Amino acid sequence: MQGVYSHRSTACACDMTFGLFLPARAEDGPVPVLWYLSGLTCTHENAMVKSGVQRWAAEAGIAVVFPDTSPRGEGVANDPDFALGQGAGFYVNATQTPWAPHFRMWDYVTDDLPRLLFNAFPLAEDVQGITGHSMGGHGALTIAMSFPGRFKSVSAFAPICNPTASDWGRMQFSAYLGNDSTTWSPYDATLLTKKRGFDGPMLVDQGTADQFLDKLCPEALAEAMATARQAGTFRMQKGYDHSYFFVSTFMEDHVAFHADAFLA
Repeated sequence: MQGVYSHRSTACACDMTFGLFLPARAEDGPVPVLWYLSGLTCTHENAMVKSGVQRWAAEAGIAVVFPDTSPRGEGVANDPDFALGQGAGFYVNATQTPWAPHFRMWDYVTDDLPRLLFNAFPLAEDVQGITGHSMGGHGALTIAMSFPGRFKSVSAFAPICNPTASDWGRMQFSAYLGNDSTTWSPYDATLLTKKRGFDGPMLVDQGTADQFLDKLCPEALAEAMATARQAGTFRMQKGYDHSYFFVSTFMEDHVAFHADAFLA
């Protein structure tokens, strides 16, 4: 069953919407859960409609959560630039005006929404994985590395790998977090890989024809994984761009990757 739900978020101080796919196996009890974090300009709906993940999740008996990418609604700050404001929460806790009152997507995804989900649905809190695309890949990697033991596996499609050194990161972090760049490092997957890494398997797919390669900085994360001897696989997929065609093509691999980790 694919559902769409809304609730009042304490973290974001507004109403939030999320999607949740439950496999048939959930009728018999709690099932493993895979978090899917979406990218810039997306809502909960994009991956839910375009990724094809439900087919593979149904076969594996895995639930999939599709959070929104930012707070929304009347009174929530916005910016005409697609890369900032509504649709571009970057999975951080904003500290700066006018973003701080609502843009607390880190707390929303790691605390607020999980408490609701595990209380209301048949989900196994001790069997979780996390994945995401682009901005969502950045969120998946940083959250996984920041909560040791919570996630059994992490994967990402074309993640923003090194936002503190990228045009997709520096502008948003300065707006949301201020100009002190020392406050940015907890939200950078490359820096976190060098500092602590992830205590489980990691899978990253990146298209070689991605039109945003210079902003994503995949080479920085690949180098950090090698230097830190991070358990994982980094794949450059020839000819693929940044689109949901790329995501849907390799979604079966990613669901299988998480399913294997759940059984380990």
